[in-house]
Amino acid sequence: MTVTPCDWPEPAPGAAPLPVMIGAQAGLELRILLRNGEQLLLTLIIPVLLLTAFSAEPLVSFGPGSRIDFLAPGILALAVMSTAFTSQAIATGFERRYGVLKRLGATPLSRRGLIAAKTATVAVVELAQAVVIIVVGLALGWNPHGGGAAIAWTVLLILAGTAAFSGLALLMAGTLRAEATLAAANLVYLVMLGTGGMVFPLSKFPPGTQSVLKLLPAGALSDGLRSVLEHGSGLPAGDLLVLAAWGAAGIALAVRTFRWE
Repeated sequence: MTVTPCDWPEPAPGAAPLPVMIGAQAGLELRILLRNGEQLLLTLIIPVLLLTAFSAEPLVSFGPGSRIDFLAPGILALAVMSTAFTSQAIATGFERRYGVLKRLGATPLSRRGLIAAKTATVAVVELAQAVVIIVVGLALGWNPHGGGAAIAWTVLLILAGTAAFSGLALLMAGTLRAEATLAAANLVYLVMLGTGGMVFPLSKFPPGTQSVLKLLPAGALSDGLRSVLEHGSGLPAGDLLVLAAWGAAGIALAVRTFRWE
């Protein structure tokens, strides 16, 4: 059978639909992350090590109640911060430095599409983190409270926390040099680890600073998760509102100021 030019499909120039572009970019981001041992150390191994080490340390006082019941929600919050903020900020900052984002800027993928793809990648990694942390926590004797409603509130808090930390990460990586992003992201990680209520209770801080720390994304996320999973409370609307405000502000600024090069 002879194929004539009229039998060929007509070319269809133009960009793919936005969801397709976001899915393709998110798949690429995830493959790159899985090949990066340093990022896996930060996002998975360190939270698990902290959970096991502090749960077995009798010299550290976490107040009344079970040590593991206090730690597990905080380590979940730490996992969100390490993935959505620190890991994402560093990776994106060096993508800018090496010209990866400059090349993406020449494609139909918009700033919104890139941010959506990176956020989707973060959500997939966080799901894997949550599974590992929950399994380890349960093996160490964790007894989460709140029943079925707690699952819904936990997912909602983690989504809001992811948006808050992702917005800040992309705002930092899209405006600072790669070296400055690396230093700032690691500094913020250490500060939030110590002051965000993740491994040390906020009640250990002076009363005047506790309310301020709860207005930061790390403090709001750890406090909200602990309220739901340790105390079995309902939806912590105040903490959720804080995270939503940080997320909306961070993402809006990142979309407006993000530079491809």
